[in-house]
Amino acid sequence: MTSRRPSPLGGRRPSKEDLAQVSTTDPHGVDDVLPGPDDPPPLRLLIVGINPGLWTAAVNAPFARPGNRFWPSLHRAGLTDHLVDCAAGLDAADEQHLLDSGIGMTNLVGRATVRADQLDREELREGGRALVRSVRSLRPRTVAIAGITAYRTAFGLPKARLGRQDPADVPDWPEDVALWVVPQPSGLNAHENIDSLAAKWREVWGSAD
Repeated sequence: MTSRRPSPLGGRRPSKEDLAQVSTTDPHGVDDVLPGPDDPPPLRLLIVGINPGLWTAAVNAPFARPGNRFWPSLHRAGLTDHLVDCAAGLDAADEQHLLDSGIGMTNLVGRATVRADQLDREELREGGRALVRSVRSLRPRTVAIAGITAYRTAFGLPKARLGRQDPADVPDWPEDVALWVVPQPSGLNAHENIDSLAAKWREVWGSAD
């Protein structure tokens, strides 16, 4: 696996003071979870968040904020064999479990914000272009982007809907890499719950066989 920085907080959850000190200008607010150059390809599934929140950046772990339904829905869908808790940082064993399962993680934009809607249009568009380059290099079987609004902006597809996408709609997207958009798992998304999110993850995972 690639080398990731340990949590800057040394295994504790962030305080309000810690969150207030998180940089919102650093373009690399959280490390990716990706296989290293000597690890066997391919990734079965590359999960793409929009950008890190302050809690996620504070502990350098994906979807780390308590209350986010990402990890519970992933576990309920059967993508992990236990409920990952990375509120104080991503444990090395959990990271290895993800990679052994063929799951990688990255973001459209690396800069941390309080809310995803604080990103500007050009940040998302550049993030979309960078994601295409990464996908062409990594060649996962399937990519799932967690957030329809960001997807529409990043790729200039205002009428896109949740679910499986046509790779031909995204310039330079490899035609053999399936592309999905799933709902934002944040607790702010009142349209979804853990069960409905898990059902979507099972559908995505099945397409990655």
